[in-house]
Amino acid sequence: MRKQGFFYFCKMYFIYILESELNASYYVGYTNDVQRRLSDHNNSLHLSYTAKFRPWKIKAVFEIVGDVSVAMKAEKFIKKQKSRSFIDAICKKNTVQLPMAQLVRVPHMRD
Repeated sequence: MRKQGFFYFCKMYFIYILESELNASYYVGYTNDVQRRLSDHNNSLHLSYTAKFRPWKIKAVFEIVGDVSVAMKAEKFIKKQKSRSFIDAICKKNTVQLPMAQLVRVPHMRD
């Protein structure tokens, strides 16, 4: 958060879950711009994990209550579960309580 005049500006962060249309695998990430990240995953020339399984679609998006460090911890926690059933379960919920954060679904960002 940075102070500018009398106003405080805080970026919003999101946890996003993508699903590969090629093999139905999941990818979990965090960002402050979900549509830009989806475009990056689907169009980047960089050979990455997500490049191998294009195209990707948004499975779920959750707003992070907190700052970027909370978003990073939440992403890491979800990835460490290494469980498709865990990701399926959180994709079906409107709110998810993780040890470090509460995630709130952003319904208009889901396909």
